[in-house]
Amino acid sequence: MCDCGSSGTSGAGPFAFGRELVEFVLTALGGAIAGSPVPHGDFEATCKGCGEALRLETFVQNCPACGGVHAVSPPRATDPAAVQFAGTDFKR
Repeated sequence: MCDCGSSGTSGAGPFAFGRELVEFVLTALGGAIAGSPVPHGDFEATCKGCGEALRLETFVQNCPACGGVHAVSPPRATDPAAVQFAGTDFKR
């Protein structure tokens, strides 16, 4: 059994939302996924903290304008709408 969250009971996993998704991606596979490049190249998203354009190059990334932490999970890494925001008070 993997520790991917898909079969756990906590509710956190690759299809979680907000901070739960960011925390999941930061810890998945011992943190190895967070800094990995998103497949099929980077893509544009919008920062959910300040509204600025955000180019997501890795699975977890900070907004260059406000520092807000965003993440996308591997199963949804081609969908800009799936990018989740950890909240203005989240620090990694």
